[in-house]
Amino acid sequence: MNAVNVYFRLNAFSVIEPLIACATILLLVYALFIYYYHRIWDRIPDSAPDLSCQPLPVSVIIPARNEAAHIQDCLLSLFNQSYPTALTDILVVNDFSTDETAELVKRYSDKCRLLNLSDHLNDPVNSYKKKAIETGIAHSSAELIICTDADCTMGKDWILSLVSTYQKENRVFIAAPVKIIPDGSALSIFQTLDFISLQGITGAAVYKNLYPMCNGANLAYSRNAFETVGGFTNIDHIASGDDMLLMKKIQSDFPGRTGYVKDSRAVVSTRSASTIRAFFSQRIRWASKISHYNHPATFFTLAWVYTLNLSLLLLFIACFFYGHWKWLLLLLACKTISEYFFVSKVAGFFGQQSLMKYFILCQPFHIIYTVIAGGFGSFGRYEWKNRKVK
Repeated sequence: MNAVNVYFRLNAFSVIEPLIACATILLLVYALFIYYYHRIWDRIPDSAPDLSCQPLPVSVIIPARNEAAHIQDCLLSLFNQSYPTALTDILVVNDFSTDETAELVKRYSDKCRLLNLSDHLNDPVNSYKKKAIETGIAHSSAELIICTDADCTMGKDWILSLVSTYQKENRVFIAAPVKIIPDGSALSIFQTLDFISLQGITGAAVYKNLYPMCNGANLAYSRNAFETVGGFTNIDHIASGDDMLLMKKIQSDFPGRTGYVKDSRAVVSTRSASTIRAFFSQRIRWASKISHYNHPATFFTLAWVYTLNLSLLLLFIACFFYGHWKWLLLLLACKTISEYFFVSKVAGFFGQQSLMKYFILCQPFHIIYTVIAGGFGSFGRYEWKNRKVK
């Protein structure tokens, strides 16, 4: 054996072995996390609307920017609710749309209200969505505020399910399930499976009060709670976080009064991002909130997941130079198995278990996307709704 080969083998040992050891330790703890989430998800009681609950006034707030392609479907699903129409105030807040969003909403002026954010905002802000929600709430009077997005649709018992949970469980903040409807493309299937896992973790985290997790496409909270914490004060400079950062504020002032509704009637459906660029912009926007949480459990969990994926990516690159592919394949198999049964269970709740046949194929891409989105979410800028924000 010549000196070059000896050097190469020693160098391979010094690079590969620590990566394998690091990834193995990270993966073992990660698998325990997933197992824990799986057990909690199984323990979340299935909710069912209480048909005897006393109806109360609700305000549905819909921020909308350039949503001409979707806003009518959203409104029609809201007009078709089983909840009393007389107690439902639907407000669409037009966020400086440059398409026909406002004109389409005006067609239904007898069933909903249109507010133009341009009439209530004089200076530029970094979070137009928070300002839109805040404006909608200021022009409503209902006890219960329900928020959704303009590209969402919902079943006829959606409002009833949220109101029932609000009353039965004495909640002041309710996180509710969201599902992506894939269009059949590989990108949409990848997004759907990724989103299913996020929804499962959301349900587990909220049910066990581990850390604040929710999605702004499906939220309900009391007006009193929103006003007590000062609304978006002190977080209004952050582009994202109209959901989770608000939830964190309310959790602090109302401990034990936030909850998750595990009810198929409470699900809202949305579409996947149509392009890879739009997908990464969305995920980077979500990741950008993390640095503002100041919540140790959230930071530790996400940092662990990010480091695991980064170590697997680095190990993949190192294998091209030093070999040891069997170790990488073994670790990937263990990661896939640890996630599969949990994601499959949550997919069953959303009626999307048929997508699990693509789960293994998505694994390598999921690692790469997690590293990229996490990195840019912490340090970069992103574009959302044709606006560049940080």
